[in-house]
Amino acid sequence: MEKRKILEEAMLLFWLFILGSMIGYVYEMIVVLCQKGYFESRQGLIYGPFTPVYGIGIVMYYCILKSVPTKNKIEIFLVTMLLGGMTEYLCSFVQEKAFGTISWDYSYLRFNLNGRTSLLHCTYWGIAGILYSTLIVPRLDTFKNIVRQYPKSLKMMTSFVLIFMIFNITISCIAAERQAQRRQNKQPENRLDVFLDEYYPDEYMNRIFANKKDIF
Repeated sequence: MEKRKILEEAMLLFWLFILGSMIGYVYEMIVVLCQKGYFESRQGLIYGPFTPVYGIGIVMYYCILKSVPTKNKIEIFLVTMLLGGMTEYLCSFVQEKAFGTISWDYSYLRFNLNGRTSLLHCTYWGIAGILYSTLIVPRLDTFKNIVRQYPKSLKMMTSFVLIFMIFNITISCIAAERQAQRRQNKQPENRLDVFLDEYYPDEYMNRIFANKKDIF
């Protein structure tokens, strides 16, 4: 694959991740509003309306459905149902092992898998997969055409957003790790720890990640 196509593909994957993360955030906020009657933060990162598990999910949709192209809605539903469930399970597992927290627990539902995913939520992922194939896939060529028509402008925009997201993901991870250390009563050992304690204290982190639960 030539360099131009590799860059085009990388940009497409990045913007799909951004799109999926933002759609997931809006979806989560609507669900919480309907269930609880008020808005509650469902951010997955400290800055911005992003819930990365959905961004990862839509990237998985793209990669797998591109490799196994099909227009059969039942096949799309089953494939994306499994992909979504796997993504949800793995994200929950990594979060638990890395930070000692979870952001969702489906243990109260029948047919759940270690509380990390469930048949019901896999079904939601399958429905999302059909929506993806119907609403987004037909517009992917349009995005590629935009890349070809405005390569410099889009590259510059992508670079700015990419730098922001790298910072956002990094600060979110190290702030979450430092919060986990505070739960274990570990005192700050360096300037970074002091900085995190001052600007990302527990009160702030708990407000941003309102649905996060400590498991140890």
